[in-house]
Amino acid sequence: MNNFLESHKEDFTKAVEHLKGELSALRTGRAHPSLVENILVEAYGVKTPIRGLANITIPDPKTLVIEPWDKSVIKDMEKAIQMANTGINPVNEGTKIRLSMPQMTEENRKDMIKILGQKLEQTRISLRNVREAVKDEIAKAEKDKKIGEDEKFRFQEELEEFVKEKNEEVKVIGEKKEQELMTI
Repeated sequence: MNNFLESHKEDFTKAVEHLKGELSALRTGRAHPSLVENILVEAYGVKTPIRGLANITIPDPKTLVIEPWDKSVIKDMEKAIQMANTGINPVNEGTKIRLSMPQMTEENRKDMIKILGQKLEQTRISLRNVREAVKDEIAKAEKDKKIGEDEKFRFQEELEEFVKEKNEEVKVIGEKKEQELMTI
């Protein structure tokens, strides 16, 4: 693999990993900690993710329970969850917050598919931006006579093949998530 591609390989991987993180927060009708763990709560004068303030458990497939270590922040957590527009209403039980996943309707599923499409496209754009940066570096190296024209074309071919693999990976991730969203 050429040095140009090697130096940006991590950027391609970060884009795909970011997508995976974003998609884990998409609601599928099943309880999952990633739905709420990154919601920022105003506690102790700073914004802190819920995962840094509480235990998040899943007693059953449709329920999340958030149990703060310090009970004084429970109202702030409840407020933050409501403000996050997750579509889930928190129930404050005094020492913990219970979140029951509402049944996914056909309309909700279609909305989630649209959001999925947007997130997939954002990732493809990120991949294209990194590809263009690598292409520019290759072109500059050829212009500065650091590599020959044959090498330039070989490097660009390797780059295109690598980007094609990453785009295929994004497509597979998207199809898997879409199937998960459409499963009743």
